[in-house]
Amino acid sequence: MNKSMTVQPPSPLRAFWLKWRFHINILLLLVPLGFMPKYFADAALFRGDSGLGEREVGEVQVGPWSLKLAELRNEPPRPDPAGPMKSFNAALCATCIDQVKATYLRIGKPRSLRAAGVIFFGTPYRMGAMLPIPERTPLDAEVWITMEGWDGAMHQASIPLSQASPATIDWLKKRGVKP
Repeated sequence: MNKSMTVQPPSPLRAFWLKWRFHINILLLLVPLGFMPKYFADAALFRGDSGLGEREVGEVQVGPWSLKLAELRNEPPRPDPAGPMKSFNAALCATCIDQVKATYLRIGKPRSLRAAGVIFFGTPYRMGAMLPIPERTPLDAEVWITMEGWDGAMHQASIPLSQASPATIDWLKKRGVKP
């Protein structure tokens, strides 16, 4: 008893795979290449090869000391469970590295050292801070930098938020904050 075998045609999915597998695999190799420039730009930014951030604010004099301030990214504040946050980087001047104990950043003038704001973390050559942006921040707000020395001295300076982060001002305008 010899039964004839009938060969079933492959399913449509199997036929598609057999016909296009080479092209699909090549596509899987090429797609990540499109993301490589951003990856290398971010790697250079985090290593410090391309400066402190995407937009450098410049040198800020705080009493006898100074620091270079930069926005990490030139974009609006990022959402966070604690509220909108903006990333800033800073580098102390070469002569004040041994004299400065801590550096703080805040929107609005601090009432005391206990309310000085967020502390910068990292090495004195590249410090970072995540600055919370309050919901009711006025467009003419100032960013205050407080530096505390090892000798107990405290110095403060401010720069307009519009100079520190124009992207944040645009974000506030879109949210309906009036001048």
